[in-house]
Order: sequence, then C-alpha cells, then structure tokens
Amino acid sequence: MKLSRLYSNKPDQFESMDFATGLNVVIAEIRLPENRDKDTHNLGKTILGRLLDFCFLSKRKPEFFLFKHLDLFNDFVFFLEIELHDASYVTVRRSVEESSKISFKKHEARHQDFSVLPLSEWDHPDVPFERALDLLDGLLDWRTLKPWGFRNGLGYLLRSQNDFSDVFHLSRFIGKHAHWKPFLAHMLGFNAPLIARYYEKEAELATKQSTAQTINDELGGSIEDISKIEGLLLLKQKDAEENQKLLDAFDFRSQDKSQTKEIVDDLDERIATLNAKRYSLSQNRKKILSSLEEDKILFNPDEAQRLFEEAGVFFKGQIKKDFQQLIAFNRAITDERRGYLQEERIEIDAELKGINTALNMLGKKRSSILSFLSDTDVFTKYRQVSDDIVTLRADITSLERKRGDLHRLQKLRSSIRVLEEERGQLQGQIEADVEKQNSDKSSLFSTIRLFFSEIVEEVINRKALLSVSPNKEGHLEFKAEILDESGNATSADLGHTYRKLLCIAFDMAILRAYIDEKFPRFVYHDGVFESLDDRKKENLLAVIHRYAEFGLQPVITLIDSDLPSRIDKGPVFTQSEIVLTLHDENVQGRLFKMKTW
Repeated sequence: MKLSRLYSNKPDQFESMDFATGLNVVIAEIRLPENRDKDTHNLGKTILGRLLDFCFLSKRKPEFFLFKHLDLFNDFVFFLEIELHDASYVTVRRSVEESSKISFKKHEARHQDFSVLPLSEWDHPDVPFERALDLLDGLLDWRTLKPWGFRNGLGYLLRSQNDFSDVFHLSRFIGKHAHWKPFLAHMLGFNAPLIARYYEKEAELATKQSTAQTINDELGGSIEDISKIEGLLLLKQKDAEENQKLLDAFDFRSQDKSQTKEIVDDLDERIATLNAKRYSLSQNRKKILSSLEEDKILFNPDEAQRLFEEAGVFFKGQIKKDFQQLIAFNRAITDERRGYLQEERIEIDAELKGINTALNMLGKKRSSILSFLSDTDVFTKYRQVSDDIVTLRADITSLERKRGDLHRLQKLRSSIRVLEEERGQLQGQIEADVEKQNSDKSSLFSTIRLFFSEIVEEVINRKALLSVSPNKEGHLEFKAEILDESGNATSADLGHTYRKLLCIAFDMAILRAYIDEKFPRFVYHDGVFESLDDRKKENLLAVIHRYAEFGLQPVITLIDSDLPSRIDKGPVFTQSEIVLTLHDENVQGRLFKMKTW
C-alpha cells in the first residue's frame, strides 16, 4: 500500500501532489537571505504530514490547523488517492466543513481527479466517521496489524518533528501504556494477546484493590475479625430478645400503650379544634356587642331647643320637626338591624356554651389518660427498656452492615489472590515469550533488530541495539541504544540528532521486515537530514535509496540548506524524486498558496 496522489477542490490554493512509487522528496528552498538563519519558515513541509493524517481519518481536534483556522480552510475538500495491494486504487474524500462524513471511490487507473465528481457517483458517499474507519480499514487490508486498526500503525508511518523524541512512545499515544505497548509488541513479533490480557488483569486487580481499600477505610480498621463480629452480633441479638420479652410481659390494664397514645393525640387535636372555634365565636360576639352599642341615637331635639334658647338663638319648629323625622327614620333602620344582631348573639352564646361543655369533658378525659400514663414507675421502666432496645437494634444493624462489608472484603481478597496468581502466570508466559523471541535468530524481532542495527551502522558506523525485556512489574520495556566499539550502550542516543536517526531506522526496519506481508509500504519523515554532517547525510540517503529499491516508498522533507554538499555540485535528487518544491519568495511557494496564519 502506497501513497498515490493528494489534491483538493481548490487547486489554485493547494496544488495536487503526485507521489512516485519509490523515493519522494519535499524540499523547501530558502531563497531570501534574511530567512536563512530562521529556525522555522512556515512553508508547509511539516503541515504535509498532518494533512496526510487528516486524510487517513484522524479525529477532529480544535487545535488541528484546519479547524483552528476555519475562516481559511472551511471550504476545502481534500482527496487522497491510495494504491492498494492488488494494484487498484481507492480515493478518500474528506471535507473540512463536514469532516465526519467521508466518501470512498475505488478505481483502476492512478492519478485521477475526482474533485468535481458528484457525490452520487462515489461508491460510498458521506459515510459516518466510525463506519468510515471500519470501511477504510477493510480497504487497506493491513491484516498483519489485526486485531488493531490501521490508525494504530500510522504514528510510525507519519513521523512529525514531535515524534522524534522517542523511538517507541509517539506523541499521539497520550494514554496509558496499555493503549500502545501491546500493539508495539505485536508489531515486533511478540505475543501481544498475552500482554493485553496482562494489562487487563492488572487493571481489574487495581480496581478490586481500590474497592477493598475503600471498604477497609469505611470499617475504620476497628474490627476486621469476622468471628468477633459474629460473637458481638449474637450477644446483642440475645439482649434484644430478652428486653423484648420483658416489654411483652408488662400489664397495661388491658390497654395497649400505642393505642392509648393515639387516643391522647386525638383528644389533643379535638381540643385544639374546639379552642380555635371558641376563639372565633368569641371574637364575633365581641363585634356584635360593639355594633349594638354604636347603634344608640344620642341626639335629643328638645334638649337642643333649650340649649339654643339659652344661647339666644331662635330654634324654629320646622327645624325641630325635620330632626325628629330623621331620628325616627334612623331608629326604624337601626331597630331592624339590632334585631338581626340580637338573634346572632343568642346563637353564638348557645354554641359557645356547648363548646365550653365539650372542652370541659375532653379536658377531664385527657387529664385522666395522662395521669394513667405517668402515675406509675412501670412506665418509666418501660421507656428505659424501650430506649435500650432502640440502642441494641442500632448496634445490631451496624454490626450486620460490618459483617456484610467483611464478607464482601473477604470475597474481594479472595478474588485479588486469584487475580494476582493469574497475573503472575501471565507474567511468566510473557517472560518466556520474550526470551524465545530474543533467542530465536529467525524470529520477526531478530529480523527487525538486525535491519535496525544495519541502518544505524551504515549511517554513523556504530552498531545499535534494539531490545525488549520485562521489568519487575511485568511490563515490557522497549529500548533503542547506540553501542560503542566494545558493544556497550552509550549516551549518544540521548542527543536529538541520533534519536531522530534511531526513529528513522526503526520505522524503515519495520517496513522491510514486513515487505512480503499485507502491510503499508510508505513512511513519512519530516526534516530527515537536520543536524547530520554531510557524510552521514550521504550515508542515510544511500540507505533510503536502497530501501526504495526494495519496494518501499520513503517520503522525506528537508530544507535546501540541509542538503549534503558535493564537490561536483551535482544534484542530490533526480527530478522524478522531487514531488514538491516549496520556497519563501512569495505565497506561491507555500504548500497553501496564502498568507501565513
């Protein structure tokens, strides 16, 4: 499986790239003198790898450059043409705006342009993302990676600058070791299912140990002996039974205490209701009496006439007559109203009399019952025994809960012992498998480590050691080291330049080891010659050319200043090998023909 073509729906802003079947070079030329000393040039050689990853269905992340700058890239649709193992091709269509909908089309001829092809003519249009992953996984048919999907191996095929810091642990593997070490072990020829099960057992064991610790913390470490709990529970239950028998033996004058209490509660409620009603009636009666008092007419015309005469004011007969008529009229109305108020008062007085009688009876009954409930010592003893039973039952409940927790804790500890034993057995099997793969000269791992060392030795004239061994926890440790003349590991691999070389050597050794299998054939390395001296650059280039002749497809990026200097000034690469030339003269020299973002 190789890369064939990369293009977009906007050729004026992103030109198509036709990949060669062998070596592919993306070179960035720094033509402006003021840019020669800069560390970064923003021409797009690094972005190319990210764009390939996008077309290989990387998940949408807001920090990814296409989504981070939607104002620039939202209308872009990218197409990646891939050569399959059977020499046919599949084109993957993915847009930025609808990145979760992917389309596929298979075809026989290479270097096609489907940028204007209607979606209705695609074999699988607008496939949802998760389904698209499965579909592309089947089309690529990297069966040697099974049961892992194709994206697990892409990190070693698309090495960005961030992926040269560690040969094995890539920047995309941000999760636990269980997420990537079994796959890496599988790729190196080890028994990955054993390693995967080991991590599963370890995770299950950690969960049960955490649960057991939580239960132990809840118990407070006060009681951990189940026998002691059972003994205390037996004694508490016996005390509770004896106290209950004592309560049952008391004589309450043929009355049940709970029923008596209910009667008292009912009497209190009735008394409260009657008191409330009596209060309301009393207020109404008070208002009626006040109204009757206000209805008296205090004005007397005869007395008013004498008062006016004494004051020398003439009080005519007609005025007196008018006042007498007004008083007569008001008295007629008042007499009728007073009649109604008198009748209402009589009714209220009668009702109040009945309520008072009822309250007296209820009060006597309530007093009698309360006297019954409290006038003997037997009830004091009853309450004490009842309190003791409540305490005992609370203790019993607590002990039963602790007993349940201890039973659960014992089961967890038993499961933990079984899991620890199973983990130990798996660890033994892993160690045996690692020993076998290391000692077998014909094993896949032995083949990979030989290719790996050959590449490093050819470039820097030093052997390199690829080693895999289990640590004391049973986890595999992967190491790639450069050896000195005596065959001892040195610190040379700690430098960035040599770490990058180890990464390149590892990726190419893997591809060569799987050359006869259904496995990817391409590998992308960004800034491949950086920091190497000219002789080592020539050596590495010779290795890359040889691996291209094996049928692999190396894709390398570099800046022209990193090219090895040659005395004859001849070209380092042929025109057919250079698939893309970038430069800093203007926007036309960038991968995306636009201003930097």
